[in-house]
Amino acid sequence: MCFCGPGTKYPDRPVAEACGFKTIPPAKPDDPKLTDWKTPDPDVFTTNSSKLGWCNVDPEDAYSSKVNFKRECDCKYDGLWGHFCETRVECSCINQCSGHGHCRGGFCQCDSGYFGIDCGVPSAYSLAYDWPSWLKPPMSLPDLKNLSHIPIDVNTVVKKRRPLIYVYDLPAEFDSHLLEGRHYKLECVNRIYDDKNRTIWTRQLYGAQIALYESILASPHRTLNGDEADYFYVPVLDSCLITRSDDALHLLMPEDLRLRSYHTLEYYRTAYDHIAQRYPYWNRTSGRDHIWFFSWDEGACYAPKEIWNSMMLVHWGNTNTKHANSTTAYWADNWDDIPLDRRGNHPCFDPRKDLVLPAWKDPDPGAIWLKLWARPRSNRTTLFYFNGNLGAAYEQGRPEDTYSMGIRQKLAAEFGSTPNKQGKLGRQHIANVTVTHLRTEKYYEELASSIFCGVLPGDGWSGRMEDSMLQGCIPVIIQDGIFLPYENVLNYNSFAVRIQEDDIPNLITVLQGMNETRIEFMLGNVRQIWQRFFYRDTMLLEARRQKRLFTEEAPWSVEVSKLEDNDDVFATFIQVLHYKLYNDPWRQGLVQEKETGLPNICSEAS
Repeated sequence: MCFCGPGTKYPDRPVAEACGFKTIPPAKPDDPKLTDWKTPDPDVFTTNSSKLGWCNVDPEDAYSSKVNFKRECDCKYDGLWGHFCETRVECSCINQCSGHGHCRGGFCQCDSGYFGIDCGVPSAYSLAYDWPSWLKPPMSLPDLKNLSHIPIDVNTVVKKRRPLIYVYDLPAEFDSHLLEGRHYKLECVNRIYDDKNRTIWTRQLYGAQIALYESILASPHRTLNGDEADYFYVPVLDSCLITRSDDALHLLMPEDLRLRSYHTLEYYRTAYDHIAQRYPYWNRTSGRDHIWFFSWDEGACYAPKEIWNSMMLVHWGNTNTKHANSTTAYWADNWDDIPLDRRGNHPCFDPRKDLVLPAWKDPDPGAIWLKLWARPRSNRTTLFYFNGNLGAAYEQGRPEDTYSMGIRQKLAAEFGSTPNKQGKLGRQHIANVTVTHLRTEKYYEELASSIFCGVLPGDGWSGRMEDSMLQGCIPVIIQDGIFLPYENVLNYNSFAVRIQEDDIPNLITVLQGMNETRIEFMLGNVRQIWQRFFYRDTMLLEARRQKRLFTEEAPWSVEVSKLEDNDDVFATFIQVLHYKLYNDPWRQGLVQEKETGLPNICSEAS
């Protein structure tokens, strides 16, 4: 990261990316400026008010237009607020250091007596009164007022809730250093903080990785004793690594073919080497009871072969039964050229052991207050709705033919409701069908006014399934052989429709043929389970932290707290683990061994 540095008026002000270099005028009037990466811009250090300065510009003078400043410069780093980074604010850390430490750019500096990635683990010298709720056992403690200097003995029996999850405390290079190294404050996190240290939820779809991590760490299902654990969670933050690779060229090396996918594979393999060599747990089961989260666009497609026995958490459930190769249109994420001796020959997703989790969606207080998920059939007048990038035929569309595996392009060619570059609508466009590339501020409202909503891929997964469920719209899935969240554990036929890619021309005919009884049944089921696609648990954790700081509760906190206590993403995840624990014969044997102390005589035979 670059800063203005000593000798300037504001030495801690960032000089991020293009800020410190000259710009090249655009070839055409409407084109953006280009950065001349070979020519530093000394004017960022100027005190001449007529030049485009930065490091010595007084914020009040700039806001009142008394001086000019370089518009390419911005306050991108976490922990700083205002266009000129003039205000220090709270940084984003895991569980905000659990109230027992100081967040320094993504790394928790823990108070004495606490440790762990989120300072959530008390040492033996911490008072039992201060233990976190997830660790606090049922016990009787004497009144603090009556304590003398004489030590007391406290005998407790901690009642555990299965499944029990052990979270590896990895070296900082796999988590907190990646959070510290974010070049843009919104990357890979689900929240930042404003100038009053109020929570601002991000729309980073990859924020699910942080949300799940925080929930596990603060959950009564967590155990610090690996010998009693049912599962082992390995918290590698690939979303932070991959986003950072975009502007940190030292992470894209020739030995990785300069591919983010290959570099990420090697990162996971290094984490595997660490836990396999330093802990006894991996070798006991060859990693079958371990859990890894691959949050990027194509999920675990580029998981190293050494960890494939484990459970993979992904957003992209490609079984490779139809789409056998990399499906992304972005070259740096393509995994086709990764050598087989590194990746192995595994599919991207195995529904027998893996799980697709929902992407992160921020809590929109207006949508929750309006209960858009509960809007009745009578108020849903649009038959089918899809809003998103439709490819090269449309303005600002992705130019690659391989984007979305061509699926969005096929949908638009048949049912496009706004003109493409040639001024043409879709071949079968009708009035109550919306397929558009035009962004709208009423996106949630338009979803909630529709009966069916399209769930189509982008560069790998997209957030359309979550958008549909959270606004109470029946998902219409068009991606062959690719699982959606929980599709291997929930009855998708009861609340969603699948259309084969080759059947796109018949889409509207199929939807028009569904009777009202069936539609009402499916809408009712969406209303019943929509919270399973919502990370409510991590939001409530943050709400409790904010309530300790502010007397006035934020609108998002008010609305999320009023929701019925139904199962959210984390609860569903725990339920899946619990089901596997007691219905998988191999895992049943391990449970028997841990609960009775008797050896699992089935494990060797299997």
